[in-house]
Amino acid sequence: MKHPVLALCISATLVCIFEVSAPAAASRAFKAAPSPEVLADRRVTFRVAAPKAHEVTVTCECVDEPVSMQKDGKGTWSGTIGPIDSGFYAYEIWIDRVQVADPVNQTVKVKEGAQSAPLSSLLEVPASRASLHSRKLAHGTVEVRSYASRATGSTRRVHVYTPPADKDTAALPVLYLLHGAGDDDSSWTKSGHANLILDTLLAEGRAKPMVIVMPDGYAYPRRDGVPAARQRADFEKDLLEDLIPFVEANYRVFTDRDHRALIGLSMGGGQALNIGLHHLDLFSRIAGFSAGANRASPGGPFADVAADPDRINRSLALFWLGCGDEDDLFEPNQALSEFLTARGITHTFFPSSGGHTWANWRKYLAEVAPKLWH
Repeated sequence: MKHPVLALCISATLVCIFEVSAPAAASRAFKAAPSPEVLADRRVTFRVAAPKAHEVTVTCECVDEPVSMQKDGKGTWSGTIGPIDSGFYAYEIWIDRVQVADPVNQTVKVKEGAQSAPLSSLLEVPASRASLHSRKLAHGTVEVRSYASRATGSTRRVHVYTPPADKDTAALPVLYLLHGAGDDDSSWTKSGHANLILDTLLAEGRAKPMVIVMPDGYAYPRRDGVPAARQRADFEKDLLEDLIPFVEANYRVFTDRDHRALIGLSMGGGQALNIGLHHLDLFSRIAGFSAGANRASPGGPFADVAADPDRINRSLALFWLGCGDEDDLFEPNQALSEFLTARGITHTFFPSSGGHTWANWRKYLAEVAPKLWH
């Protein structure tokens, strides 16, 4: 089933979503029974009209296994999950093993690289207290900027968050926040809601104002087939020699290492650890969320810097690793933590529940951001 797609950005939150035109019959069928329906206890019911289907299931970031749906006498399938934690989750409906976006839910996201089923539907489960997406919050600004990259010989794009009331402040610290494989510089706002998380933390007085810089973690478009080693090397060169100077020339930020942090998730977590630990002269806070880690040799990439643990301990005000216990990267991250501990390198390892999902990475950002600048 193909859906015409219209891009839509909500200016109040700068979260990009898409509207899809649902079939008229489906819209009428679910006028009194929406999908998804979030219940008061944070259980969620999904519904889809498929009278001729033999099997319908739903998959979601918020559950480990597909959930079977049951058909009623009118050909409507329904299934309930939860209760689940508050947050945003991607989900898919499977009709006779064919994936479709929920035809009633108009909020979807594009899955990068997916050919046969490029759309996932989005579910929001609000918190019992003030939601991260409350319209009453003072919202920061997310700018999409372009800068010249000598490292890649191209013009590159970056998303930059500045907090509310920034005009009343002097210089601000900077967090460079990296995305994972298959994503881009928009992912930490579009899927990770980094701007909304910081808006909430600031409103609650739990974090200090900061600028968040979210670059494209790929030096070159993946379709160009550039070797991975060159991708990594030129991304690092671009970050250090082009992007940081651009940010410092265009935003009111501190320019010393004591006010500069580097954090990433998955592929970006591996980048943050590799770049940060080898450039302690530039970064004083480093964190990896479900970080891409060497399975065969946990400390292999860091053997040189780990040889001088005192220097790492003196240099880093924060060294933080987090990973879900159902994540395929949990054991490599746990092994990396054990490697660091064995060498006397001070750090925090935060094992949580859950898998390799945005639900966890949002929690980690909310956990770490208040610790960055004391």
